Amino acid sequence: MSTTQTPVKKNISRRSFLRTGTQVVAGMGAFVAALKPLASIDPDDFGGVQGFLQKHYKEMDDEDMDAALRRIEADVKRRFDVDAVAKDIKPTTGVEFVYALNLSRCVGCRKCVHACVAENNQSRSPEIQYIRVLEMPKGTLDIEKGNHHYDRPSVPDLDHFYMPIQCHQCANPPCTKVCPVEATWTEPDGITVVDYDWCIGCRYCEAACPYWARRFNFTTPEIPKEEVNPEISYLSNRPRPQGVMEKCTFCLHRTREGKLPACLEVCPVGARKFGNVLDPESEVAQILRTKRVFVLKEEVGTLPRFFYYFDERYPRDASQDSYEEMPDMPGVIRTHGGAKEEASK
Repeated sequence: MSTTQTPVKKNISRRSFLRTGTQVVAGMGAFVAALKPLASIDPDDFGGVQGFLQKHYKEMDDEDMDAALRRIEADVKRRFDVDAVAKDIKPTTGVEFVYALNLSRCVGCRKCVHACVAENNQSRSPEIQYIRVLEMPKGTLDIEKGNHHYDRPSVPDLDHFYMPIQCHQCANPPCTKVCPVEATWTEPDGITVVDYDWCIGCRYCEAACPYWARRFNFTTPEIPKEEVNPEISYLSNRPRPQGVMEKCTFCLHRTREGKLPACLEVCPVGARKFGNVLDPESEVAQILRTKRVFVLKEEVGTLPRFFYYFDERYPRDASQDSYEEMPDMPGVIRTHGGAKEEASK
């Protein structure tokens, strides 16, 4: 014998109806409020519809990339009235880039900081800087004791040494693991890159980096027309929009074509060394073999490709001091290993 179930009618009171309706209206109001900031954003800042629908970098074929590069050039022309040349420069097989920095030579002049800003089309207002130079008290490597905001009439200071910090291009980078959209990854030559067209600005990578090496564009980057570097690359120094992360890429648009990073070229004391660690004859490979190198925060297991070292003779005895005037830097002197200010004449 079959039984037929009678549907149960749910009684809706006037009070429950009004309560439900109020919740729906409130939810819709919150949704509209959340979208309101988007009304002030120019869609062209994100490449328009083409940029929004663009494939991930790793999925793009030659035709897709060519279209993306032409779009980027048009965007630079629209924003800055500059005729840029955009490229997509691939890594070279058998190359793994590393950096070595001689702390006994660095004088804290910050020339590397500003050369990096100019080369990589970083915002001038507010100014974004990939490189931080810490003034460190002698006798410690605890970067929490370093001063990023030192302001002296001349450098170096007798009681301090100077430690530049930038992206360490880690072999085990925590920043790439936390990205929810895979907008950042490590290339075969060891450089960690960002696809600015895929970055959603969640800043997870910034929080994950133990070296504070990533920067976020809170506002639309501003660069004077005459200061825009027109030689740009998809994964490095093309001008970025508001709302995305950016970072040092070892100037891959230069280094992948056999040039040196801008920060190295401008260093007046030869503190910076860069090259292919897989080439046993390269200067960086010899430094890693012969110097007592170290990395920052080794205990976190990131395996940086950025190494520091001191000359064996550092610090020198006062009787061994030998001074040199530094070119194009009046009033700034250095010692071979030690450092102090020249007495006023």
